[in-house]
Amino acid sequence: MPKSTRVAAYFVLLLASLTLFTENSLVLGSPLRPKIQKRPDPLRKFKRYNGDYDIRDMHYWASAAFTGIHGYAMAGIWLLFGLGCGSFMVLKHCSGHSSPTVYHGDSSYLIIFLLVVLFTLFAIAATCVIIAANQKSLQRANKLKETICDVGRDSSQAIRRVNIALIDMQVLLQPYDPGTCHQLNLTTHRLRRESITIQQFVYVTRQSSDQADKILYMANLVVVTVNLVFLVAGLVLLFLHCQPGMILIIFCFWVLTTLICFLTGVNFFFYTFIIDTCSALENFVQNPQNSSLSNILPCAQSKNYDTTLVQIGYTVHSFIKEVNSKILEVQGLVTPNEQKEDTSIQEVCNPFSGAPNYSYTPGICGNKSISVGDLPSVLSKFTCYNSSRKCLADGRFLTESSYIIVWAYSQSIQGVIHVFPDLLRLMQCSSVIEAFSDIFAHQCKPFKFSVKLLWSAALSLSIFMTILVLLWLEKAIQDRGRCFNRCSIFPMPAV
Repeated sequence: MPKSTRVAAYFVLLLASLTLFTENSLVLGSPLRPKIQKRPDPLRKFKRYNGDYDIRDMHYWASAAFTGIHGYAMAGIWLLFGLGCGSFMVLKHCSGHSSPTVYHGDSSYLIIFLLVVLFTLFAIAATCVIIAANQKSLQRANKLKETICDVGRDSSQAIRRVNIALIDMQVLLQPYDPGTCHQLNLTTHRLRRESITIQQFVYVTRQSSDQADKILYMANLVVVTVNLVFLVAGLVLLFLHCQPGMILIIFCFWVLTTLICFLTGVNFFFYTFIIDTCSALENFVQNPQNSSLSNILPCAQSKNYDTTLVQIGYTVHSFIKEVNSKILEVQGLVTPNEQKEDTSIQEVCNPFSGAPNYSYTPGICGNKSISVGDLPSVLSKFTCYNSSRKCLADGRFLTESSYIIVWAYSQSIQGVIHVFPDLLRLMQCSSVIEAFSDIFAHQCKPFKFSVKLLWSAALSLSIFMTILVLLWLEKAIQDRGRCFNRCSIFPMPAV
């Protein structure tokens, strides 16, 4: 059997490979290369934001939020205009001045009435679209978050499985190779830190995104629902011709229109963020080694992970190859009379192909081969558990101390083989690429459509409400000092 020093050398190489993986690949927040659309950054005196998509950068958020400036500006201008009009009307009323009564023809009353009804119906239709698009956007945002958080949790669990395997190796090899155990301990702590970092990232991202989504969803829902109630109330007041009620409805519409204009800007900011996110996902799928999205599942640099995987494959392949060569030597030590079926030593399965790639191909093992983890149970038939000379006569030529060493190293190698698929998926970002490919192919397009529909409907509603408020102002001025029969469009003739 191979000497412990040679096997220890194999494990030092293996640990060097694992260390190379953790040092070069488990790094959060590598910069994203593709540039996003240039836009002003309010935090830098409105200079152009030339950075990349980075959700940890306040300058990115500021530049993205600035894209909704049209909505914020509309809300500010409309609010100032309302304050100006309100102040003028109050001052005019307090001064005792009143405008002369202007008489209108029946056609004027009819036109204003029909326009108020028409734009009220337009606003109600836009409100219904906003409610539906708002609900659909929330559902699709939750689905996208679940997909991303699932990838983060799977990555953390994969690192945890690798970490457990390394701890088991450390326990097995401690009596025979303290140096290798020290390297295993360092790697274990590094993996544990990375696992905790990923778990914290998933938790913080989930909590913050949930809060942001719920706030935006509730803001849209509450504002448009209240607006819908006042739209219906306005139709009732339109037929009742209640002058104080008209003043109240105009005031409420003015405030609601300001809020809707502001939400239009916020929804466009959300739409911009979704476009940036989907573009970042597409870039990650095309070039995963060059994306800040690797903070969900860190990836090795392309120039390193191939070498690392080859080194791990070479380590295990060489160990099993050496074991199989020793098995052939042992078979030669057994006399033909002793070569019974229950004392034969089967070849150990080598799941790694040979040079130059040393790729992981577990299907190449034959039916009669055994796993390296089963080797101790086979060698126990040839192990002498006492110093009796009868052992040699029975073909038990392996000492108990050598058997224990072989058992420790074979179990450790079996642990490496067991977690190698996890290492492979971690280092090649397979699970992330698969998940993000699915998001980009099946979720991004409908999600962007829902958010764009939400923004477009909010913009339409703000325009309809602006016109409707002006029509209500004209209607209030037109009806001032007039008497109407209930549900009548035209005023009663002056006596």
